[in-house]
Amino acid sequence: MIRLDAFAYAVKKLDTSDFFVEPEIWDLLDEVRQDLAGTDAQILPEIHEHYSLPRKVSEHGYFIYDFALPMVLLYSLYTGKSQRLAAWLKQCPMKQFTTLDTHDGLGVVDAKDILTDEEIDYTTQELYKIGANVKRKYSSAEYNNLDIYQSNTTYYSALGNDDQKYFLARLLQVFAPGIPQIYYVGLLAGENDLDLLERTKEGRNINRHYYSLEEIDQEVKRPVVAKLLKLLESRNTEAAFDLDGRLEVAAPSEHEIVLKRVNQAGDREAVLRVDLTALTYQISVNGEEISL
Repeated sequence: MIRLDAFAYAVKKLDTSDFFVEPEIWDLLDEVRQDLAGTDAQILPEIHEHYSLPRKVSEHGYFIYDFALPMVLLYSLYTGKSQRLAAWLKQCPMKQFTTLDTHDGLGVVDAKDILTDEEIDYTTQELYKIGANVKRKYSSAEYNNLDIYQSNTTYYSALGNDDQKYFLARLLQVFAPGIPQIYYVGLLAGENDLDLLERTKEGRNINRHYYSLEEIDQEVKRPVVAKLLKLLESRNTEAAFDLDGRLEVAAPSEHEIVLKRVNQAGDREAVLRVDLTALTYQISVNGEEISL
């Protein structure tokens, strides 16, 4: 897999915005693809923008990132409502990498028109209200924020350092279309690193904690981290998550969502039922309930 970082800026052309310049951007992607002919390498263009742009890339047959999911999922967990999340997952391609966190902040513009402006504003306000040690100034020029459309926080702290909500978020990510990409701080359910933030005055460093080996030994013993590791092991060995398979999405009520992953052969299915208000879940594989 070859990631093309900030790919939308790759083409420079007079009298344009120099961002996602068409048709030249497709010519460049074709050149890269031709250079890789005869190899097993896949191309992953990285684009942080309105979801319609990576969707165009997906329609050309390339892997993409889902950078909208973090905000959509936060909105769903903050409100306890499932409709926006269900609608988004129904239209996502399988050939993608899902994220909840990265080395940068949480993307806001990526979720525009998936969530309304009012819903995005609500989610942002709740982030500063519910989030643990999440402040608006950490995403400002005072902390050298490079992108006003990103909020600097770990995903764990965005959910108030709440183990139950955090594990539900990762469960939903694992069942979403595509391959879950788990950032190292997220893998360890890391809290905002205010010490590193203040020492460097670099907003994004709030989510870039430097773990010692001793810290890692302790972190993996935490129940939420142990459950997450078990979940990922299960996902990586279960045929139901075949990328050539399908995802069925249902929202039985305003606060419930049901995700069913079925492999291409149709003989393996994994079902996740989540109540976003009660913060409960149930997992079954081929009809047999699974505990984590």
